[in-house]
Amino acid sequence: MFKKMMIVSALGLGLTGSTLAIAADLSDSTKASSTTTVTPAFMSPAWAKELCTAWNNNQTLTEKLAGSWIKNNGGKGYKVMEIYDSSMKSTPPVQLEIAAKDGKAECTYGGAIKVADLNYNYDYKMWATTHDWHHMGSPAMAMMFGRLNFKGPKMEAMENMGPFSEFLKLIKKVPATVPAS
Repeated sequence: MFKKMMIVSALGLGLTGSTLAIAADLSDSTKASSTTTVTPAFMSPAWAKELCTAWNNNQTLTEKLAGSWIKNNGGKGYKVMEIYDSSMKSTPPVQLEIAAKDGKAECTYGGAIKVADLNYNYDYKMWATTHDWHHMGSPAMAMMFGRLNFKGPKMEAMENMGPFSEFLKLIKKVPATVPAS
């Protein structure tokens, strides 16, 4: 009888150990998957960094803006694009810095405001509501109907409406948590 009790106890301990090992494995995999799926808030510095990456992966933006557009930078070597959401009053604007790099217009920075004083002869400021950012069509139509507000070199922007429509598409494509309206 004693032998049977020892065998049953040993089996029970073995099953408990296996159960604990499986539970620990599940816990570790849950932790790993929960840390890799964080989506940044819309118009946050982390989101702007993702927008910068998306810019660099967009052939239209990197190639079509590599000419006179990127060269008009006031001698500082980059253009600043400040964007914000006018319905998110407590959220500060974010910036992108675009510079000529290897013959392309590359985003070299996306994040919080670094350049406070923009020069509208070559820098850009754009703002719209959350709804309009996510439902924007062409830049010309959006500006004409007041959905996209803009400060910057107007003639230069008009000459580059094609690439800028790609930029507007990126804003709604970059994953973000959007506040309830």
